[in-house]
Amino acid sequence: MRESSQDVTVVALLADPDAPTEIAQRMAQMLPDRLADRSGQGRRFDVEVVSEPFTAGTEDLSTLTRRIMDRGNEGNWDIVVALTDLPLHSHGRKLVVDLSHEHGLALLSLPTLGGFRLQTRAQQAVEEAVLSLAAPQATGPEGPPGRQLRGPFIGRLAPVYPGRIGEEEIADLRYVVSGPRGYLRVLGGMVRANRPWRLVPGLSKALAAALATGAVATVNSTIWNLATSLSTPRLVIAMVGSVALMIGWLIVDANLWHRTDEVSPEARKRAALYNTSTVVTVGIGVIVCYAGLVVINLVWALFILNDRLFASTTRTPLHATEYWTLSWFVASVATVGGALGSGLESDEAIRAAAYSKREQERRSALQDERGD
Repeated sequence: MRESSQDVTVVALLADPDAPTEIAQRMAQMLPDRLADRSGQGRRFDVEVVSEPFTAGTEDLSTLTRRIMDRGNEGNWDIVVALTDLPLHSHGRKLVVDLSHEHGLALLSLPTLGGFRLQTRAQQAVEEAVLSLAAPQATGPEGPPGRQLRGPFIGRLAPVYPGRIGEEEIADLRYVVSGPRGYLRVLGGMVRANRPWRLVPGLSKALAAALATGAVATVNSTIWNLATSLSTPRLVIAMVGSVALMIGWLIVDANLWHRTDEVSPEARKRAALYNTSTVVTVGIGVIVCYAGLVVINLVWALFILNDRLFASTTRTPLHATEYWTLSWFVASVATVGGALGSGLESDEAIRAAAYSKREQERRSALQDERGD
């Protein structure tokens, strides 16, 4: 890193590709002015975004910190803040941010900021980190002033606490999340990083199979009789069963379930967190798909069904309730057809639809290690 200018501080946002880079690019537009306003003293800030896969092949904090430090030494920057969408761990806790005031670097794990207002929280975290690293260094026992980070993302209602740092580690300030609220916060952040809304367009063959099944089932007289005879609890059971079948089939068929060869409690907790995020991610995507099927089937039924033929077959007039009941039941049938159609998708296509880029690379590396 270069020697800091008295009036201008150059900040590099070293971001993993995909979502972290997008977040860094958005915040870089307003970050210089916000940092200048908050720091005072007439100081200016220049912000550069560098998109590099600095977490490739490892989740070890010491290794990542050395990579960030080496990359910072290559650049002409005063401060380096690294952003990743991988969940990182430190002494059994989920890492929020690591700071090294001596080397002017910070490492921020985005999933620990939660699944909501991620852009705002990430910008607040980066601001606090930069201002802490840019503060004048003190030589007394108190250490650098302003080392305790502040801001709305760390407060009484946030499960974020100072973390333990080993003697040989480069970081001198660490924040982690813990407890049930911390677990839910990280889980929400992991699901948000996976972007479950991409699952539906990513599974084109499964969606085509579901739409075809729904179109055929809507004009089938046996389905008409079944739909009108089923009670609401049975329709709910059919819905839950079809959604659960689709989720389970996608996870098993594409080998999305995370297995660990380690026997330590920490490794098992980590595997449970990854698997929970997988189930929630795929579940959200399947539920969105199911809701879309209900709407599409309803429109198709309004267009194609003949009320006289329907009434003569089922002995039930075709009113709004019958349209809704039929579309609901057909969506369950179509979801099962979509589960079968998902078998035509490649495992890579399903992983690309279900996971972030970093998570795909992490899982591929684990599979390669097992193969070796």
